[in-house]
Amino acid sequence: MIEQVVLAGDVTLRPATEHDAEPLLAAYLRNRDHLKRWEPRRPEEFYTLPGQAERLKSLLAQQAAGQAVAWVLADGDRVVGRMTLSNIVRGPWLSADLGYWTDAGYTGRGLATRGTQEVCRLADQELGLHRIAASTLVDNVASQSVLLKCGFERYGTARHYLEIDGRWQDHHLFQRILNDRPAF
Repeated sequence: MIEQVVLAGDVTLRPATEHDAEPLLAAYLRNRDHLKRWEPRRPEEFYTLPGQAERLKSLLAQQAAGQAVAWVLADGDRVVGRMTLSNIVRGPWLSADLGYWTDAGYTGRGLATRGTQEVCRLADQELGLHRIAASTLVDNVASQSVLLKCGFERYGTARHYLEIDGRWQDHHLFQRILNDRPAF
């Protein structure tokens, strides 16, 4: 897996580590209002250092089991976003779900697009996946634009797909086929 890749300026994409709990907490506190519209409601424990440490520990355990891969977007020691491949399934499926967010102060710089391109490259070349899926709220035009620029295709809409900001909301579904190599 990569050590780190420069996305733009001083911002890099690098694997998440157990040492990222405090910078992630700072990022979530700084972006609490910005992310509220796009994420599930979070318990107050989420916005504490123990909460972030436990969440990160769980994610890294999933990564060790081959079920997820997590990266942070970092500007020096400051976390300014996250990208995660979750629900990695092997066998004939060879698929994962992509999720990401960017700090409010760093939007519009192409970081999500560059990060998504890099994650797709790694999913293909390093993880040997065939497909990546992603979903967006139907009115999240910025995220849809990122996915389309990165070679994803919209293949449907799911009603009441995820509970976001306290209510079940419709999402557009996207996928990118990375390759046509045999699964076995």
